[in-house]
Amino acid sequence: MSTQQDIYATGSENRPPMLNKENYVPWSSRLLRYAKSRPNGKLIYNSIRNGPYVRRMIPEPGDADREVPVNETFHVKTDDELTKKELKQVEADDQAIQTILLGLPEDIYGAVDSCETA
Repeated sequence: MSTQQDIYATGSENRPPMLNKENYVPWSSRLLRYAKSRPNGKLIYNSIRNGPYVRRMIPEPGDADREVPVNETFHVKTDDELTKKELKQVEADDQAIQTILLGLPEDIYGAVDSCETA
């Protein structure tokens, strides 16, 4: 195995394995094992496999006393309204994104980084 292949295959304790474009399946398996080994590994793994936490909509009561009655409205849960468990998952989502990005070669990272949406 060449030195470049060694880098792709192993990663390190502090860095996820680097994507080899010709071997996605082994890389994804190693990336998931790396994610599980991190602090909050179970949450990071969950985020990679199932997508990030989706904040719930919170109902706000309407105001019937106004001249024009206002029906019930909704807002997205703010950080202050999240439970400790939900906050941990949001943090793990950020770590999951970072883990994946660190495992991408520069050319792919540049293409992904320039995108506004997935």
